[in-house]
Amino acid sequence: MPDEGAERRFNIHTSPEAMAGVYANFANVSHSEYEFTITFARVDHEVEDEEVPGVVVSRVSLSPRFMRELIEAMEDNLGKWETREGIKNLPEYPGD
Repeated sequence: MPDEGAERRFNIHTSPEAMAGVYANFANVSHSEYEFTITFARVDHEVEDEEVPGVVVSRVSLSPRFMRELIEAMEDNLGKWETREGIKNLPEYPGD
């Protein structure tokens, strides 16, 4: 049995197609008593009709505990991104 204090490493494999990912510009979050579901879609915002066309590109169901961990990881990464982007906007930043 592994030591509880030991760091675990994940060895996750993926196909080249999955590694390419998908593009989404819309997400819907729903939940039940037991899980959260995030549906990602690509929608055409340029259409001026009353009904906006779109296609679901991925749907992920998560346990409540994993949802909390995902939110925390996203908040952490957003904060790091905002800090980096803020630094780029300083006059002293040399840029690319």
